[in-house]
Amino acid sequence: MLTESPPNAISRVYAQSLFELARESGGQPAIESTLGELEDILELARSDARFNEFLSSRILSASRRAVSLTAILKGRVSDLVFRFLLTLNRKGRLPDLPSIAAAFDQLVQASFGRIEVDVFTASPISADELNLIQARLKKALGKEPVVHPYTDSGMIGGLKVQIGDQLIDASIATSLRKLKDRLATDGSAKVRSAADRIIDSGATTNGRA
Repeated sequence: MLTESPPNAISRVYAQSLFELARESGGQPAIESTLGELEDILELARSDARFNEFLSSRILSASRRAVSLTAILKGRVSDLVFRFLLTLNRKGRLPDLPSIAAAFDQLVQASFGRIEVDVFTASPISADELNLIQARLKKALGKEPVVHPYTDSGMIGGLKVQIGDQLIDASIATSLRKLKDRLATDGSAKVRSAADRIIDSGATTNGRA
């Protein structure tokens, strides 16, 4: 079966080659279209176990699979993507298609000043909230973020932001865990002392007001 995996050195080579060919054939529109076609093919493989097995099978010969690929895809995808898939098939690299597509996507986002960002929240967020998050990410990153919102039922609240292999965790569960670690490390006496200072400071401020 095809498995989702991060790009590796070989996948990046194939993705770069496809990227250059797409750029030569039609610039950014052709590149964007090529990415869309790759995503459509992978989505079909995710939803159709037989097609998934057909692409990933190590038993089926390259020549027989090429005949079937022609029957299934020729005329339904661009000539560039069709020929690319035939090349992957001939070289025994079709099982690497998810990794190649991920590498191609990274090239697209980097080339056009965009960056993929996954945002996780405890419950679905509204369009306004999503726009606000996107605006803040754009300001912080200096790039146009392509935000993918996800719901994580294991979260209490707050949010987590995944940018590439970097996770920014601002969830409530993490904050509570850090507080627990602080209690274990510093001792409850220090925490109480800090709390007293904060309270005393607030009382003084209120007294002046």
